[in-house]
This record gives sequence, C-alpha cells and structure tokens, in this order.
Amino acid sequence: MRNEIDNNDFVRFLKEETFIEWKLFPTDELDMYWNDYIKNHPEDRKNILLAEQHFQSVNISSHAIPNAMRQEAIKRLKQSLLAYKRKRRIRLFSYTAAACVSLLVISVLYIQKVANQSERVLTNSGNYIVGNELESEDILFVTGDRTTTFQGNVDMEMKGNQTIQIKSEHAEDTEISIGQHATNKLIVPYGKRSEILLSDGTHVWLNSGSSLEFPSTFSEMKREVILSGEMYIEVAPVKNQSFIVHTPGYDVKVYGTKFNISTYSGSPSNVVLVEGIVSLKAAEKQELFLSPKEQAIYSEISGSFNKREVDVQSFISWKEGYLTFSDSPVSEALKQIERYYNLSFNLDDGVSLQGLTCTGKIILSDNLDNVMTALSLISATEYKRKDKLIYIYKKGTI
Repeated sequence: MRNEIDNNDFVRFLKEETFIEWKLFPTDELDMYWNDYIKNHPEDRKNILLAEQHFQSVNISSHAIPNAMRQEAIKRLKQSLLAYKRKRRIRLFSYTAAACVSLLVISVLYIQKVANQSERVLTNSGNYIVGNELESEDILFVTGDRTTTFQGNVDMEMKGNQTIQIKSEHAEDTEISIGQHATNKLIVPYGKRSEILLSDGTHVWLNSGSSLEFPSTFSEMKREVILSGEMYIEVAPVKNQSFIVHTPGYDVKVYGTKFNISTYSGSPSNVVLVEGIVSLKAAEKQELFLSPKEQAIYSEISGSFNKREVDVQSFISWKEGYLTFSDSPVSEALKQIERYYNLSFNLDDGVSLQGLTCTGKIILSDNLDNVMTALSLISATEYKRKDKLIYIYKKGTI
C-alpha cells in the first residue's frame, strides 16, 4: 500500500493561504468555507486531515520569534508596504493580504522541511557565496542634449507633445520641456524602478537595470520603442497604428496587449504574454505568435524561440512590489534580488547553492534584512551580514 505521506497530496493544502489562515486564525467564515469544501470534496478529507496533523506538528518555535517581536515585525512590514505604495503610486496588497503572505512563508518553511527529508544529498564544493552592496546610482532622463538626474524612483507622464511631468520620491513634482519630435531615453540603474505613461496612453513599468527609448510623439503609422533590460507594458489600442518593441535580438509586434519582456544580459531573453496577442520576429526567422499565458524564450545561438505555458503572475509580480518563486533555483532568485537592491553576488562561484530551490513570495520592502530573511525561510539557506557584505550558505554548513 502506498504511504500517504510519501503521496504528498496533502502538501497542496499547506500551500493554500486560506488553509494556513484557517489553522492559525480560525473564524466562523473560514470554518464554514472549509467545512463546505470537505462536504463537497469527500475525496480530499484524508489529505486535509493529514495537512492539519502535519501543520500542527511543525516546530514553528525553532524558527519563530517572541510574540512582541513578531508583532513589531508585522508592524514594520505594514509600514514598509505603505511607504512603498506611496512611493510607487501603484496598487499593493491590503494589510490582510500582506498577513497572508507572511503565513505563506511559514507554510513554505514547513514544505521545504518535508521535501528536504527525501531530497538527495547536495554537493558542497564551497561554503558560501558573497554579496556586496553597491553604491547607489541616479536615474537618468535624456532628451536632446539635456540630461536630468533623479536620486529616487520616478513616475513620468507625457503631457501633450512637448512636456513631460515627473513625480519623484525625493523631490517635488516637476515638468521638463521636450522637443516635439525628440527621442527620449530613460535609464534606470540597479536598485531603482520607474513608471512611464507614453503619449498614446501606453503604460510602462521599467524594472531595475533597464533603459527605454521613446519619442515625444508617435508617428501616424506606427509606434516604436527600444528596450534594454525588463519592462511590463500595457499597450493602449490605437486603430491603424502598430506598436513595436525593439530588443537586441528580436522585435515584438503588439496587437493591443499586456505583456512582460526581459532582455537582461546573462539571462535568457523572454516574453510572457498576459493578455491579447503579440508576435516575435528575429532576423531571417519566421514570425512567432503568442497566446495569453505563454512564454517565448529566445536563443541567441539559433535565433529561434522556445514556447511554453507559464504562470504569468510569477513573471509580473515585481511591478506590484513582490517576487514569486515556484521551485526556482536560489541563484535565479538572487539575480532578481541583486538587480532590485543594487547588490552583486559572486553567483559564478556559488556552487555551494547548486541544486537548491525556493518556493514562496518575497515582499520587496525597503529593509534588505527582511528580504534576505524571507529568502532564507523559503529555501534551505541562511545568511549573515557584515558591513556591506552578505554571506549566503546552505543551512547547517556553517
């Protein structure tokens, strides 16, 4: 007879935020929801009971902090989210959702613990990798022969065809005059983010380590921008006007849509379609069309694309202030974190983390320690900070 624990069907309930909230903070509403679920899904009764048993058996005390410190941590998280919301002027979690994310971290800690019991022994040819906090750089906005710098994140909006309004974290709102037919370039260094509302109403979220070239006004026939790095874009539909994104390896032609495109050096260039239709065209290659929830990964060697279905949320959550991982290599998570916080990890030498993965969500708060702690909880790693250095190693190796 197959062992029920080895079956691991119950683990999916430990990933459910509502299940975790039900076990930690039960309410009449949650009791009703889960009792109805069990009634309507009798085949899941055993797995829910197993999930409850294993949830109760988790030795949370070995990872938890005293209640007073826990409440203070939650308070800091809420303050951080509120500050981020004010700075970015975008929709974030409600406080209730933020609490659910915290609970999700607890569940992932347990899931990782269960998984580690049956994982193969990982090779350990190095003790740790080192991250270094880099000096902050300014955002640059170049129009014509004029360059303007900004110390904090900025939101930009085209006003007419000769003015751009800029809202900055660390300065008063301002307006910059631009040429009617000027080509503008926004350069966002690592550790910074920006939003741009283009003249046609297209909304762009530009991620860390990226640049975007765009005109003050688009032509009557087509709209074109040039991207390096990563952006999420919601293209405004304009009749008889195509929209094209030029990247170093290929062009993306838009048919009214929402999608994410990433072209970072050192990582595979890819496009993830959320809504609508896009086509991708590399030099001397056939045009490839994407459907919603599909990702196309570009190969620089062959100049072709590999297409697959994906969970789009894990690719676009960065614009909402959090990162989502599902069995993702720790090295890939660190690449995203280093871009977002202007860090530098010696990932090429980080063989000690080879084979380690992480699953869960990380709030991109202003406190780097909160981020690194969350990463530790959703992976089998630990970290230490000394001045501007961050040491990351497999749990139990040091």
